[in-house]
Amino acid sequence: MREQKVAKVTISLPKNLLDMADRLAHERSTTRSAVIVELLEKEEKARIQALMEEGYREMAEENRRLAEEAFPLTSEMVLRQTPWDERASG
Repeated sequence: MREQKVAKVTISLPKNLLDMADRLAHERSTTRSAVIVELLEKEEKARIQALMEEGYREMAEENRRLAEEAFPLTSEMVLRQTPWDERASG
């Protein structure tokens, strides 16, 4: 993976969150910055996942609606094209 440009910033955090970042960095043998990057990347992935799930739900509803509209038409066509003796035998 290609290295991204890094910008140095100064942020203010509540003491409990700073302590948490330091604790996570220590547990993971990494830096405070790396912990924050990881958490922000997880948040971005979660947002993308939520958007995808919403889109899939909307598409499922649209597909169901289209299927309900098309079913009577396709059923009629199948019945027209099926010989009577095949319909009677099941």
